[in-house]
Amino acid sequence: MNLIRKAVIPAAGLGTRFLPATKATPKEMLPVVDKPAIQYVVEEAVAAGLSDVLMVTGRNKRPLEDHFDRNYELESALTRKGDSERLAKVQESSDLATMHYVRQGDPKGLGHAVLCAEPHVGDEPFAVLLGDDLIDPRDPLLARMVEIQEREGGSVVALMEVSPAQIHQYGCAAVEATGEGDVVRINGLVEKPGPGEAPSNLAVIGRYVLDPAVFGVLRTTEPGRGGEIQLTDALQLLAADEKIGGPVHGVVFKGRRYDTGDRGDYLRAIVRLACEREDLGPDFKAWLRDYVEQECR
Repeated sequence: MNLIRKAVIPAAGLGTRFLPATKATPKEMLPVVDKPAIQYVVEEAVAAGLSDVLMVTGRNKRPLEDHFDRNYELESALTRKGDSERLAKVQESSDLATMHYVRQGDPKGLGHAVLCAEPHVGDEPFAVLLGDDLIDPRDPLLARMVEIQEREGGSVVALMEVSPAQIHQYGCAAVEATGEGDVVRINGLVEKPGPGEAPSNLAVIGRYVLDPAVFGVLRTTEPGRGGEIQLTDALQLLAADEKIGGPVHGVVFKGRRYDTGDRGDYLRAIVRLACEREDLGPDFKAWLRDYVEQECR
């Protein structure tokens, strides 16, 4: 049994839904309160015991590397000012994990981005975390997925119940129950099903723990929906024949998830997280309450 040590974070997308803000700034660096979204994702990986992190980047993504690197000039300035609180915050990101980077030269889809990680991952199971989904640290989804993979082998996919009207926006899983309430066996997957094609209301969200056999499948996976190499298509083959790389299980997540991939949901995520902060929440909620009351008059 291989213990999982490595996490892969695909971060090569162009962020076109947030233009013009993302013209020169990676969407992963957009702040969620006072930290960039990508830092929440790395913190989640580390909290689950995965301190070896590979980020799959693309053009104009250099700020991601800079954020997780040391900034000696800034640290020196804060030290001279005696600002130990802000100094600790600056150093936190550079001390989080052992960071590695690889470029995805062509934007060929999530499956291709994962395939770019093969030289680093090698023959080990590994986690994939998508930056648009932020999981509340009080709901340790990834740790639960790692636990299931280390016990059952194969791959594990995070699932979440959504309304039938929303399922066409996600990958969708056909499942059967197991002896555990939050764990299902996945028999099939459909990427963004059309009307009447969804086998359930269980949507794939952006957390995976994968057997390295997925690399061999991805190398022969043809472009699918959107003309891209879809990770969902590779997982469908693994689910259909567990001899390739073991079974595919799903963990049904019922906790707190913040979607930062959509402008409206991004704003809602900021409001929710700010309201829960001890240093910001009380004053911010009081202002928000007054604002809403005035707007509703």
